[in-house]
Amino acid sequence: MATLGVGNLGEFLREQRRQAQLSLRQLAEAAGVSNPYLSQIERGLRKPSAEILQQIAKGLRISAETLYVQAGILDERAQDAAADGTRPPGVREAVLADPGLTEQQKQALLQIYDSFRKENP
Repeated sequence: MATLGVGNLGEFLREQRRQAQLSLRQLAEAAGVSNPYLSQIERGLRKPSAEILQQIAKGLRISAETLYVQAGILDERAQDAAADGTRPPGVREAVLADPGLTEQQKQALLQIYDSFRKENP
């Protein structure tokens, strides 16, 4: 299986896991993902969704935003928004980076924001 360009993310996750002194199996259990799937992420064979990254971040006790940036999710969204003009850069990043909001609150805010943007051409 070819790598998907997420090797840096996998290396970062492996290093974070080792610093947290967690085995692959322990982190997989804490994150609610299978041991083989987490292993494939660490080896760069799978590209996890934002939801999976959030679960892994909780297991590692680090911010989900840290993993989003490492995975290139935040940068991709900012570039896409600037390119197609649907969303000014910075709104999504500001909401996702706010430590005072839960992940559910962040997703709800972003959904509301997107719905308002669609209503106004």
